[in-house]
Amino acid sequence: MEDGRLGGIDLSPWGKYSPRYGVTYPVLFHCLDAAAVAGELWGRLLAPAQRAVICEGLQMAAGPARRLVMFIAGCHDLGKVSRFQMCEPGAWARVSDPLRADTGRWRLMRHERASMHAAVEILAGFGYRLEANDSPAVRVAQILGAHHGRFLQVDVAGAASDRRVRQDLGGPAWYRLRVRYAALVRHLTGATVAPARVSAAAAVLICGLVTVADRLASQAHLWLPRALAPAFGAAEHYAATQQPAAPDATESWAAAVVSAAGLDRATLLPTSFTQAHPQVPGPNVLQTSVIEQLEPAVAGRGPGLLVCTDSTGAGKTIAALEAARIFNAHCGTRGITVLQPTTAIADAAYDTLTAYVEAHRPARAPVAVVHNHRWLSAAYPDDRLAGQEQITLDEAFDASHERTGRPESRVTVPSSFLRGWDQALLAPFAVATIDQALMAVLSVRFEALRMLALCGRTVVIDEAHDYSPYMQHLLGRLLHWLGACRTPVVVLSATLPADVAQDLVRAYLAGAEHSWRRLAEAAFPLAYPGWLYAAARDAACTEMDATRRTVHAHEQRRTVTVHLRPVRYRRYGGPQRSVAPDERLAQIGAEVALVVTAGGCVVVVCATVADAQDTYLYLRHTLAWTDARRDLVLLHARFPGYQREPLTRRVRTWLGPRGPRPQRLVVVTTSLLDRSLDIDADLMISDLASLARLLQRLGRLWRCEKTWHERGGPAGHPRPAWIRRRGPRLTVLHPVDDDATALPAVWQAGEPVTVLEATAALLQRIPERTVTLPDQVPLLLAELDADLGVPPPAQPTASQTAHQARSQAESHLAASQVIPPPGRIGSLADLYRRPTTAGQAPTRAGERPCRLLPCYRQPSGALSLDRAEARALPERERLRPHEVRAVLERTVAVPEDWVSDTANCPPVPYSWDRHPLLADLTLLAHTPHRPEPVRLGRHLLHLDAELGLVHDQAP
Repeated sequence: MEDGRLGGIDLSPWGKYSPRYGVTYPVLFHCLDAAAVAGELWGRLLAPAQRAVICEGLQMAAGPARRLVMFIAGCHDLGKVSRFQMCEPGAWARVSDPLRADTGRWRLMRHERASMHAAVEILAGFGYRLEANDSPAVRVAQILGAHHGRFLQVDVAGAASDRRVRQDLGGPAWYRLRVRYAALVRHLTGATVAPARVSAAAAVLICGLVTVADRLASQAHLWLPRALAPAFGAAEHYAATQQPAAPDATESWAAAVVSAAGLDRATLLPTSFTQAHPQVPGPNVLQTSVIEQLEPAVAGRGPGLLVCTDSTGAGKTIAALEAARIFNAHCGTRGITVLQPTTAIADAAYDTLTAYVEAHRPARAPVAVVHNHRWLSAAYPDDRLAGQEQITLDEAFDASHERTGRPESRVTVPSSFLRGWDQALLAPFAVATIDQALMAVLSVRFEALRMLALCGRTVVIDEAHDYSPYMQHLLGRLLHWLGACRTPVVVLSATLPADVAQDLVRAYLAGAEHSWRRLAEAAFPLAYPGWLYAAARDAACTEMDATRRTVHAHEQRRTVTVHLRPVRYRRYGGPQRSVAPDERLAQIGAEVALVVTAGGCVVVVCATVADAQDTYLYLRHTLAWTDARRDLVLLHARFPGYQREPLTRRVRTWLGPRGPRPQRLVVVTTSLLDRSLDIDADLMISDLASLARLLQRLGRLWRCEKTWHERGGPAGHPRPAWIRRRGPRLTVLHPVDDDATALPAVWQAGEPVTVLEATAALLQRIPERTVTLPDQVPLLLAELDADLGVPPPAQPTASQTAHQARSQAESHLAASQVIPPPGRIGSLADLYRRPTTAGQAPTRAGERPCRLLPCYRQPSGALSLDRAEARALPERERLRPHEVRAVLERTVAVPEDWVSDTANCPPVPYSWDRHPLLADLTLLAHTPHRPEPVRLGRHLLHLDAELGLVHDQAP
């Protein structure tokens, strides 16, 4: 109590410093700010389910647990009371003389490690049990050491011993001051009860909360005004955090900090089904079964895993949103996070989730899109793009009025704090690529922050079948952790194999502390189409009613003709080459010619970008187009972002359920349009692909037929009569040589050869060459799995052996990369045995793509972003947001091998080396008005305005 008064304790050690203004902020004041903010986050950011996990993990009631979390947050910078004070000479000069004279033989170490070492004995003195790695004193100390992103190993008998701490972190005066600071924070927060235990799950959530509190309290526009008018003592300062910062304010200072960051958990008010989902006239049978059957099951058993399988276009997304509403209403969670396999699908899902949130008319409910290309998203304006979270303290202070005073144009635009790279998942509603969530189970910095963001809401995992064995293993571990945190999860898929679905259910229930042995013996039957809910509490299962499932299958039933056409594969080479009638290009041309003359919308899906470019050129040169610029579209991933994103949105609009549908359209693309895109094609032509992908593409055929029938036709041109007579049709191009499958070498780098060969063999056996959806989907998948397996007496083929070896290698690799499950963690440092960064996180197997920036070398030698020299490469010391965006939207992702030899590439400007978004770019410098490609080793690359990035290999 004496230390909290005016002059009661030395406040000269600094925690924040502005060299521009010469202002220091006492480390104790910053710690108390973080403690106060953590108290607000406890009630406003944390969902009730998260608070329950923490309370259970600490074996404490909610009140003492909240005070303990505040105390931990208040001690996070205790290690700055050390040689850290000498890092800034101007600030060190203001430290009191007694402390400056008592440095002893101290040594410099990172302040988060110093906080961990100093806290061990202090916590033991406060009654925290100090024994093994999982004892409360050790785990709380490790939480303090992880507030900058990584759990560290603590050596209780070595560097963290009382003797070493007194030696390494300063003399007796410094030691006493750290103890008094900790005791004062403990007194002011009221955290006088020591926890009996600290579970791994609780430690991760507390660490994430402390990280958020530290980041909020560290914003310079918040602490600088308080530093310029400081309180007289610690108690007065802490009391001020609990009071309004201005006479006309309605919230306390700490509450206002949380509100400004947009971190309140949003609760959507109840609304009617038709208002929440205006795109449909009412719920279909599957959605009705979720609404009527799932709610009483969840109300009685609590959180769990819902697996929903159905054919594409049958309304799984709406069913998932309804399930999320039910889970959030009964499981103590708030908000929704939707995880998608690719950025293009995530952008489409963002529009869907935004419309869903806006339909509830909330006062404020930020919706974030989280993936590595979100700087191209229309949801994010230019502000804070330059530098992102690397912004300096002085810049933040100068920009504070601009950031806090700008009115939001929509209730769904995230705040500036939620546009930070690893903070975006904290938004109440978010759409992200699966990679962003998988980083929560990899040894990535701020893994705890990602886990905190995920487990407070319902998590929807879409396209669960579309992951390699490597990613499936990581996904299983993620579900294990979400089960441990009692987080409700919805898994969606159109082609999920039964064994994979059962593995996902078992992983989730194992995290909920059910025995692996019992789970292995239990069966979790999942009918198709239908859904299965497994409760975390008792592993009891609820299934979709069989009668309703039959009715739903009947209502969604449609038959599609699948024509497997043998073709010879040859590259185009240009108009000078004569294309034989049995070649792949000629067969595509014959199909598309009907569309050119009689109308219709066709999608041609090519195996590679090079094949898409060849197909586009062949069709443009050989067919009699009325307006090729309007009717023929090339869309693939190697267009610069500023071209690709508008093209994708245009195709989604033209072929979407609301149109306007064009009279004639030919889209030549790759797998970019395969999944989770609500588009409708009259017919489709596809290169040979895996059965799962072909079934996904079937879902793009006549997708809106039922909706159009109910409302009297599409917006725009109707489906042509000749296509209606023929019905929905998918033509699969099967490359052969002497009647045997002959896959081009470039195709073999994508999907496994064995899967493609087995798919071709299966399609040849389909009676009448038709597929009835959804009835035949599970039968076809089971038959393919049987073909891929090797019967005991038989000898595997070379391709089967390679496929099995590849799958096993990916699974073993994933097992070596993933963090342990919470029940197998001793020291929290086990979470960081293979530390990596978010930019290098191994979320997918194989090579990581590199980013290439095509640019142009002018006669003067200067580089520009365009041929006309209108936009020079920005090279100023501090790049402006629109300059950063102008660079990023012109980049193209390419395989790492293509840029292994960069001898012909100019270096990036010096200022880019220190920018987190620009440092890893490779410049591809063209000569304007000269079409020669740039040679990078054996690779020839050039950016074509019509074709995108063109790649060839030198002879």
